[in-house]
Amino acid sequence: MARVSILLFLVLVQGTLLLGVFEDRYLTVAFLDVGQGDAIYIQAPNGNDMLVDGGAGEGVLRELATVMSVSDRDIDVVVATHPDKDHIGGLIPVLERYNTSYFLDPGVVNDTLVYRELQKRVEEKTNYVVARKGMKIYLDKDTVAEVLYPDREIQGDTNNASVVLRISYKDSDLLLTGDAGKGVERYLLKENIESELFKAGHHGSKTSSDSLFLEKVSPEYVVISAGKDNRYGHPHANVLAAFDSLNAKVLSTIESGTIVFVSDGERFFQKK
Repeated sequence: MARVSILLFLVLVQGTLLLGVFEDRYLTVAFLDVGQGDAIYIQAPNGNDMLVDGGAGEGVLRELATVMSVSDRDIDVVVATHPDKDHIGGLIPVLERYNTSYFLDPGVVNDTLVYRELQKRVEEKTNYVVARKGMKIYLDKDTVAEVLYPDREIQGDTNNASVVLRISYKDSDLLLTGDAGKGVERYLLKENIESELFKAGHHGSKTSSDSLFLEKVSPEYVVISAGKDNRYGHPHANVLAAFDSLNAKVLSTIESGTIVFVSDGERFFQKK
């Protein structure tokens, strides 16, 4: 995949991506119901947007249509947290349907058919950047997605190569950890990870959600993205108990379908 540093109105300057014209409205975060997988759509107050993962198949297109204008065919930034099918399979039809300025991933190569197909679309349709700790993507003057991990090339388990993003709009924060395990979560303890809104790591698997990590995140809301009756047993009972001990409100795409939050810059509110 060709790597670029400067393109159109999306500029990469010393690890920072800066987008467009600024306005004052609300930040929208939609946890899309894509079954057993992840797909999170984020729209900044000025309309610039980002999609983090896309689930396994075309279901992401149906759900995007519920949170985007029918006439909108642009998604400014797409992030693949890691190259597992339940995160990248749906990004293939997304890149076919939508114009995308930048595509970010952790730089991990996976020798699967779905990864190779996605790689072709990225080479044909958009511009590729390897996500690394310290990179900041400014969707708006007060809306920034900071890459907290990885800080290097990761070998072995692709889950532990997951791109970790903390997305802040003024005083409200969202933390996305992909499928990163407890080892990565402990590594992140040295970072500023406190976030009002948190997507449960690895669909609520017991391989994630370390107790010290959760205490530091201290979320008010936790969203679990998983499929009904999935064969992995997500979310795990021990993880649900850990969330309960935080007094966090836990929501799941299994029961609620697509879950939408908005922020006024001070706090998040669930949109009914």
